[in-house]
Amino acid sequence: MKIESVELVRIAMPLVAPFRTSFGTQFERDILLVHVIGPEAEGWGECVALADPLYSHEYVDGAQAIMKSFLLPRLAALPALSAQQVGQVLSVVKGNPMAKAAIEMAVLDAELSAMGASLASHLGAVRDSVACGVSIGIAGSIPELLDTVAAHLEEGYLRIKLKIEPGWDIEPVRAVRERFGDGVLLQVDANCAYSIADARQLARLDPFDLLLIEQPFEEDDLAGHAALARLIQTPVCLDESITSARAAADAIVRGACSVVNIKAGRVGGYLEARRVHDVCAAHGVAVWCGGMLETGLGRAANVALAALPNFTLPGDTSASDRYWRQDLTAPFVLDGGHLAVPQGPGIGVRPDPDVLAEVTTSVEKLAWSELG
Repeated sequence: MKIESVELVRIAMPLVAPFRTSFGTQFERDILLVHVIGPEAEGWGECVALADPLYSHEYVDGAQAIMKSFLLPRLAALPALSAQQVGQVLSVVKGNPMAKAAIEMAVLDAELSAMGASLASHLGAVRDSVACGVSIGIAGSIPELLDTVAAHLEEGYLRIKLKIEPGWDIEPVRAVRERFGDGVLLQVDANCAYSIADARQLARLDPFDLLLIEQPFEEDDLAGHAALARLIQTPVCLDESITSARAAADAIVRGACSVVNIKAGRVGGYLEARRVHDVCAAHGVAVWCGGMLETGLGRAANVALAALPNFTLPGDTSASDRYWRQDLTAPFVLDGGHLAVPQGPGIGVRPDPDVLAEVTTSVEKLAWSELG
């Protein structure tokens, strides 16, 4: 496809409520969007990097800088460009998967839009809707947590995920189980907050019949995760450790996980995310789709990904009103615990121009011919 220009658009989106995890509390999302413009179509990508390098080494200012100085010029130097080339061409630049994923998403959206094909069909979706869970941050108290869980169950969410950290683990899980019973699909996410020295404490979660415990240890500690998997009954799920299809295969072979959370931004794009899905399917390992508090742009792409056959567990593909009073796109609305998979060309959604104008904090316009 032909690209004439790129816009790096920064937006500020206030969350409906603070979202606290073991690595910090978010009140607002500073988001970088990639807008590629061509004579036949345009495309949008959303970078999931956070404002500070706390969840990962990437952060939004750095992502914008490396896009402008290193990633986009390499693509602009090609005589022709396809989405399939993006990952391979950019692989010579070390790291920065979230920045790379946003560019690939924008190019893929434009390319498929020009063809009149949906991202869901391109990836190999087999469902028209996907089951949705909800991720609940660390609450200020047990009563506050129980009220939040009750509200989300009433909204129809099919699975509850609780963020945990040392000092906030056994008691909140016990309280949720006692209040809502064993029929609620329940899992926990540690975001690397523990170490193998905490194995005995984490084993105390076994009686609560959790779907999984997500990423208890640091991302490079596959040996620790494998040891923990042998010591506890709760299935171990990896998130931050899964940076590629190769990393997924390595983790599975080592016995470090029996479930994988796939995030396209973490693995460098939706095409690599599909490869992770395929590797896990070949090994009989279930996957689910994680989230990074995306706007409707990223959510649309995530829902398309979650419609692939091996996504057998409800993902963090929550409805728009879980995070935003007004989404950047037409809102995603929960229907019987599911979200509909967009069927339109590309990712199937576009930013609302009025909302986009209201939340935009800066726009950097780059001519494609000058980048190369």
